[in-house]
Amino acid sequence: MEKTITDETIEYVSILAKLTLSGEEREQVKRDMGRMLSYIDKLGELDTSGVEPMSHVFPTVNVFREDVVTNGDDSKNMLKNAPGEKDNMFMAPRTFE
Repeated sequence: MEKTITDETIEYVSILAKLTLSGEEREQVKRDMGRMLSYIDKLGELDTSGVEPMSHVFPTVNVFREDVVTNGDDSKNMLKNAPGEKDNMFMAPRTFE
């Protein structure tokens, strides 16, 4: 599979990754990418027909809690710190005109 990695492929990937590679580095990257693709091909040879697909290694269930209000409406105390108040909302001075 190493033969499928061409100089054009290395050039394209280096442009995408915004890398400047010397000639020696290009050859090393070409060998490394070829080895990676060979390894992926080797993984494709495995028989996974009896293996169930999974999205996570641990069995998970919905971990959300019930949405229960615990602090209630405390707007009156919060509005005590406001510079001004109108219709139960904060009013602040304009920052621009």
